[in-house]
Amino acid sequence: MDQANVTGIETGNLTVVEDQEWLPDWVYKLRTSVLLLIVIMAVLGNMLVIVSVMRHRKLRVITNYFVVSLAFADILVAVVVMSFNFSVQYYNEWIFGPVICDLWNSSDVYFTSTSILHLCCISVDRYYAIVKPLKYPIKMTKKMAFVMLAATWLSPITISYAPIFMGWYTTSEYLKTRVLNQCEFKVNKPYAVISSSISFWIPCTIMVFTYLAIFKEANRQEKALHARAGNAMLMHRHSRDVGDKNGLHINANTPTKDRNILKMKREHKAARTLGIIMGAFILCWLPFFLFYLSTSLCDSCTYPEFVTVLMFWTGYFNSALNPIIYAYFNRDFRNAFKNTLACAFCSFCRRNPMDSEATERLERRSSAQLRVPLPSRRASDLASL
Repeated sequence: MDQANVTGIETGNLTVVEDQEWLPDWVYKLRTSVLLLIVIMAVLGNMLVIVSVMRHRKLRVITNYFVVSLAFADILVAVVVMSFNFSVQYYNEWIFGPVICDLWNSSDVYFTSTSILHLCCISVDRYYAIVKPLKYPIKMTKKMAFVMLAATWLSPITISYAPIFMGWYTTSEYLKTRVLNQCEFKVNKPYAVISSSISFWIPCTIMVFTYLAIFKEANRQEKALHARAGNAMLMHRHSRDVGDKNGLHINANTPTKDRNILKMKREHKAARTLGIIMGAFILCWLPFFLFYLSTSLCDSCTYPEFVTVLMFWTGYFNSALNPIIYAYFNRDFRNAFKNTLACAFCSFCRRNPMDSEATERLERRSSAQLRVPLPSRRASDLASL
C-alpha cells in the first residue's frame, strides 16, 4: 500500500541493522521463510483465480471481472512490492539505489490503493445486484465494468508516482540528507493525511455502509423468501386437495418464481463471500494505516523495528488470503480450483482414453437431465440449495 515503504524506511537504517545482528540465527531463518512463503502464496493463489475464471464459463460474470483484476493487482503487489521488501529483510539494507527506492515506494502506494478501489467496485456491484436488482442489468453492463476498472487503475497515480517522483510527499530536509543504503518513506503531514484518506479511510467508509445496506436488504429478502415458501406449501397442499377432488393437478410454483429464488440465493452467497473478503482486507490493513498515520503525525514517537515489519507484512498477507477465502466460502470457485489444479497436475490436461470415456458419460448424463420435465428439475435445483 501507499505506506508499505515505511518498512523500507526503518529497515534500511543503521539502527535497525545493529538490532538485527542480535537476532538468533533460527529466528532470522524462520522469519525469512515465512515472508518468502507469503510471496509465493500470493503469486500462485491469485494466478489460480485468474486461470480458473478464464477456463470456466460459469465464472465469467461481471462481478468476477473485478475479482480477476483484483487478483492481477495482488500478483503485482507480490512481485513488485513484497519482493523488494523481502530483500530488505534478507540483506538488512537497501541495495538498489534511490531511483528504484522511489519506484518501490510509488508502486506500494499505487497497488494498495488499486486493491481497495477494486473492493469498492465490487461492493457497488453487489449493492445494485441485491438492493436494486431491477436496475442492475441496466447499470452494471460490461461497458460500465470496463470504465470502472479503467478508473480504478488510473486514479491512484495521482497519489503515488506523481507526488513521490516530484518530491511533494516528503520534507526538503529529507531530500537533502538521503542515504544510499536506506529506503525511507519519510512523509510530510499533509501527504500522510491525504494519501491515507484516499487509499483507505474514505473507500472503507463507503464499503462499510454499502455492505450494511446489502446485508440489511439480504435479511429482508431472506425473511420474505421463507414467508413465501410457507405460503407456497399451503397453496400446494390446498391445490392438491382441490385437484384430488376434481381429478386435476395445479402447480403452485412457476418457472419464473423458481428462477428468481435460485438467482436470489446465488446473489446472497456471492455477497457473503465478497463481504468476508472486504472484512479480511480491513482487518489486515487497518492496523497498518493506524500505525502509519499516528507515526507520521507524531514527531517524537518511537517504536521498535519489528512492529514496522509486522504491520507491513500483515497487510501484504491479505494479497495471499483472498484465494483462500474464495476456495473456502464459494462453491463455484472451489470446484473451479479443483478442476484447474487437476488439469495442471495431470499432464497439462491431456486426456487418456479413460478420461474421454468419463467425459462422454457425464455429457450423456447431463443431456438426459435436460430432458427431465421442468417441474422435476426445478424441485431438484431447489433441493440442492
